[in-house]
Amino acid sequence: MGEIVSIDALAAEIKDGMTVALGADNAGPAMAATAALLAHRPKNLHLVCVPISGIQADMLIGAGCVGTLETSAVTLGEAGGAPRFADGIRSGAFKMMDATCPAILAGLVAGQKGVPFMPIRGIIGSDVLKMRPDWKVIDNPFAEDDPIVVVPAIRPDVALFHAREADRFGNVRIGRQAELAAMAYAAKTALVTVERIVETSLLADERSAAGVLPALYVGAIAEAKQGAWPIGLAGEYATDTAEVARYAKMARSADGFAAYMKGFAQRFEAVA
Repeated sequence: MGEIVSIDALAAEIKDGMTVALGADNAGPAMAATAALLAHRPKNLHLVCVPISGIQADMLIGAGCVGTLETSAVTLGEAGGAPRFADGIRSGAFKMMDATCPAILAGLVAGQKGVPFMPIRGIIGSDVLKMRPDWKVIDNPFAEDDPIVVVPAIRPDVALFHAREADRFGNVRIGRQAELAAMAYAAKTALVTVERIVETSLLADERSAAGVLPALYVGAIAEAKQGAWPIGLAGEYATDTAEVARYAKMARSADGFAAYMKGFAQRFEAVA
């Protein structure tokens, strides 16, 4: 497990129709892997954003790779709305599964535990229930007059994210990003890009081992310097806000998006 491969080989593991879990922009989006993935052009992906996404999901939508999107939000933050996502909603380019952050995380917990659903509170009375026929309201079997929502387990084929480092044994340091662990535990496998690969086991130090995802949950690892760019990576580099704003402006049109993505792919080819 945790085989070290090229970034192209890692991206090629994602096939048509797969369910792919993506982390939020503040949790290490695998942007270098996204550039490689778009060279393969998988179709009809079911993206599960954990619990939201930004430029990564927007690019995959714009490239026509997404058949279903399950998320609480897609946003570029201070750069504004996600233009390809907004255009896709208007045109009906993909199936939209509105969610809430707690519901997505609860679904992943159910997937991790191998149970069919997880009960949650806070949704009853909201309009989101009308959009999700797969979320059910049931009676609490342990109390009277206490309806509760159950959400189905989420079991992605792949969890895809970028992290600071991995070791030669396939372990990956994720630090305090607990949602990355939730993605990996629920998924069949995790595909991870990292800034660097170290020779010493990341599990050797008891003080930091709790922030390491064991190789048992990792299918493949690829080294990708600045692999989250233009998004930042905690402890490594900050978000390139000017570049995100440039993307937001260019991606407002299909032609502008295509022009941006050509340069984006070339940028990662140059540093590979």
